[in-house]
Amino acid sequence: PPELSILNNCSLSQLEGLCSFLQLSTCPEPSLVRFCGWLLALTPDLSYTSAAILAEQLFLRRVLSLTQPPSRHLMAALTSFCSKYSHPFCRVLVAAVLQEPGEGAEQTKLMCELVEECLEPHSVQLVLSQVLEVPLSEKLLPVLQAVLGRQEVLPPELLDLLVLTLCQQAPAFATSLSFAKLVTAVLTVHQSQVS
Repeated sequence: PPELSILNNCSLSQLEGLCSFLQLSTCPEPSLVRFCGWLLALTPDLSYTSAAILAEQLFLRRVLSLTQPPSRHLMAALTSFCSKYSHPFCRVLVAAVLQEPGEGAEQTKLMCELVEECLEPHSVQLVLSQVLEVPLSEKLLPVLQAVLGRQEVLPPELLDLLVLTLCQQAPAFATSLSFAKLVTAVLTVHQSQVS
């Protein structure tokens, strides 16, 4: 709808107010899919900060409250949004999931699925750098495994940080099968860069 051009013309505080007024954080999921479809067609593209605000308003509460796999509507909306705005999405959503205490099994599975199927290579690198900024836990190992599964070429400094983190954390994960698989994946995928 032409009215959506307002998203490009309002200030960030106005955009937050508009999202609140429209109750985007709680709108029904089929409507969320439709709205994300409209966002893809919007020209010009949203600014980075506007996309980050929308990512937060549209998805943050939904993702953090997951206790079972996301519905197909929510997955469709996430995939649609990520196809165009994966960088601001990762900055907002991945950071929040990483800082969430506890197991967060559904959030971890969702992050793995997005890494494996939706995110652009530069966003996969962003996810990796975000994971390496927080203390490593059993919950995060599948996310690292998903990143390595993409077999993307990593910048040397990011690969060095990954290897250093794995070396430092090895004693804490001495009995972890997931950690052993992760180290094997690093040695397999990046064998030419790891000595």
